[in-house]
Amino acid sequence: MGRAFEFRKERKFKRWGNMAKVFTRLGREITMAAKAGGPDPASNAKLRLLMQNARSENMPKDNVERAIKRAFEKDTSDYKEHVYEGYAPYGVAILIEAATDNNQRTVANVRSYFNKHNGSLGTHGMLDFIFDRKCRFTVAMKENLDLEELELELIDFEVEEVFEDDGDIHIYADFQSFGPIQKYLEENEFDIKEFKFERIPNDFKEVDEEQRAEIEKLLEKIEEDDDVTQVFHNMA
Repeated sequence: MGRAFEFRKERKFKRWGNMAKVFTRLGREITMAAKAGGPDPASNAKLRLLMQNARSENMPKDNVERAIKRAFEKDTSDYKEHVYEGYAPYGVAILIEAATDNNQRTVANVRSYFNKHNGSLGTHGMLDFIFDRKCRFTVAMKENLDLEELELELIDFEVEEVFEDDGDIHIYADFQSFGPIQKYLEENEFDIKEFKFERIPNDFKEVDEEQRAEIEKLLEKIEEDDDVTQVFHNMA
């Protein structure tokens, strides 16, 4: 059914959580990006995009500035990105992305969620055959823009799908194409409203409503963890 269908379904059903958690997640990502590539968004492409994400989420400017400064404070927490993989009941694969300053604490918490909900935490890389890593850009529609022509322009960047939804353009591509696509969009003066890295399942697990409710409890518990940034699964 394509990425357009999946995007609209995600937008309709996604559990956004409260605003404080969204700001916390963005703050950690901004801090890590500033620490890795410097505090100047003009020369730090990832920081530049994260700041745009923050604007899209209505994150206050002061919060963004504090997150950047935090990257260079001596006593700041050293956040790092980690990926955890496991199986929920009934063979549903779950992949978790986290930003944490204490991996032992986070992995212990994640393991406890799986154990308490009849799942099992596995090893890194075990789900590579199920999830493909992708990037998605959301850009503002330009006047008189032809989507088919834009898609042809982006073929060299291995873009998989371009579609319009609610006045914005959504571009899906392989994770490795992120840098070249960002460069193209900025050079051609597209207004990038948001970017995301996503894990798209290539195989789905069918479950009944009772099984789905059980798995949803595990997913909700994982998503409530402050260290967790994104959760992906292959439940149909």
